[in-house]
Amino acid sequence: MPHRPRRVCNGTLSVALPPAQAFRLFTARGETLWVPGWSPEFPADVEDDARAGTVWRTRAGGLETTWIVVESNPPQVVTYARMTDDHTATTVRVQLEATDAGSLVRVGYDLTSLDPSADDFVRRFAGDYDDMLREWERLLAAALPALDEA
Repeated sequence: MPHRPRRVCNGTLSVALPPAQAFRLFTARGETLWVPGWSPEFPADVEDDARAGTVWRTRAGGLETTWIVVESNPPQVVTYARMTDDHTATTVRVQLEATDAGSLVRVGYDLTSLDPSADDFVRRFAGDYDDMLREWERLLAAALPALDEA
């Protein structure tokens, strides 16, 4: 079997909330507050969507992704494993650190292609990673006023 591409991407973004408030924005339900089209589906009844062992699914671009919380220590860190059909396998780690302005959020993706059809996707993802985090930062900043009203 030929080796598929793997990329490890790390970066940071800022959120103008302390970690205790910002943490929920990086959970399955919390991302619905700022990610357009994000609609997690939980196969089991879940009260705490950041609890280790929690499972949910998302659909985008004709692909289904299954997510599992593998580590959670609110409000400092949450780690997810995700499988997207026979496309990619990924771990996602989000770490929050208090700053004078709110939170510094470190986001790491370890992404592996599972099929030749995903090879270019993995390479593009790595090349676009910093731009993706800047977009997240913009979306989060735009969502904050509505969060204050909620």
